[in-house]
Amino acid sequence: MEQLITLFSEPATYLSLVTLTVMEIVLGIDNVIFISIVAGKLRKEQQAAARTIGLALAFFFRVLLLLFIGWIVGLTKPLFTVLAFPVSGRDLILLGGGLFLIAKSVTEIHGKFDVEDESSEKKVYPTFANVVGQIVLLDIVFSFDSVITAVGLVKDVPIMIIAVMISLGIMLGFAGKIGSFIEEHPSIKMLALSFLLMIGTLLVAEGCHVHVPKGYVYFAMAFSVFVEVMNVRLRTRRAKVKNNS
Repeated sequence: MEQLITLFSEPATYLSLVTLTVMEIVLGIDNVIFISIVAGKLRKEQQAAARTIGLALAFFFRVLLLLFIGWIVGLTKPLFTVLAFPVSGRDLILLGGGLFLIAKSVTEIHGKFDVEDESSEKKVYPTFANVVGQIVLLDIVFSFDSVITAVGLVKDVPIMIIAVMISLGIMLGFAGKIGSFIEEHPSIKMLALSFLLMIGTLLVAEGCHVHVPKGYVYFAMAFSVFVEVMNVRLRTRRAKVKNNS
């Protein structure tokens, strides 16, 4: 208790907390997008519960991994070598998660070109357990990325846990709005699926020890969203003018 009081009596602690919280929010955006898209395939009355459970599990996995930092650090050590290429536990997790995300994104994009009737009477909904299972799998992968970033920025576990709590609380508050916005605008959903495809490719690249600065990627994503939002507003305004004429 005394260590916590001493820790939070230092101004540098709050600066670290704010910095890490912002980083966690940025790194959690792809998680929220995936949860929103997957939960959007459920019936309306199940979607909010799936998003809440998904983010709650994300928080659980992040805190659990933070409590086993020594084990996380050990995952970066090579387990075996393939053609002079050292493979660690972290590499296997990133490769597996990246390949799953690529496969899921490609499947979803392909489904958007399906011309079958999508009425509620004929539409086949996935089971709640199936959707939560997909969310859990990607939560684990994204949690490793989040925790490794947290360990690189801050050394105190309490600060990491508080930052994760704040960031996931913020994401939980906006997850519903993000999900609704994605579902209401097909072009935004296609853009979001493209983002997930790119993130899956980045995870595979990281697993192969090819580092791509995430700052460039997130800037490109933010710029693409800005342009698409402008397109959505333009289409909405034209539709209003057409209806009024």
